[in-house]
Amino acid sequence: MKHITFYLDFISPYAYLAFEKLPEALRDISYSVTYKPLLFAGLLKHHGQLGPAEMAGKRDWTYRQVLWLAHQQGMALQLPASHPFNPLALLRLAVACDAQGTPNRYVCETLFRHVWRGGAEAVEPRRLAALIAQLAPQRDVNGADVKAQLKGHSDEAIAQGVFGVPTLALDGKVFWGFDALPMLRAYVLGDAWFDGPGWEAASQLAVGVSRQK
Repeated sequence: MKHITFYLDFISPYAYLAFEKLPEALRDISYSVTYKPLLFAGLLKHHGQLGPAEMAGKRDWTYRQVLWLAHQQGMALQLPASHPFNPLALLRLAVACDAQGTPNRYVCETLFRHVWRGGAEAVEPRRLAALIAQLAPQRDVNGADVKAQLKGHSDEAIAQGVFGVPTLALDGKVFWGFDALPMLRAYVLGDAWFDGPGWEAASQLAVGVSRQK
């Protein structure tokens, strides 16, 4: 059985799409998943990047594309009333729902659908209070242990070379993005391509030119 670590942030529509479609992508395969919420903005800061919603043209395209992808996949998806937003309250709630800081699928599903269905404000105080009551976290969502576990997920992800969400990691390999699900399935099924030179060759390609930041 393959074990997958799913790094996610509820702010990401692509993470929502990948989360919803993962069971279908790995149908008839024996696997297990650990869900690890992390702060996407922390990854961006570490790598010196802007988020897709922080660039005007890319922002518009991102929302159009995710709406199209949901339509194409027959999925429910409505943009929240405003985006981006500060997801820390949702991330801490997810972490607080499990002693090890790794929420189960029900918790993640509830939080993703809270954001990406209905078109409401994701962190509106009354909605957030209702969400906390529904999920009944085991620990104080603002406790030092919860904050430390959330940061630990981010630190662990960065150490593995994770640069964005969603990322699905297994066997020392990382698969990034909703569109990586077919590639992930092929790997889990033992596609011979992964035993060839392609995977390692990609990381050994010489840099032709580098722009100064």
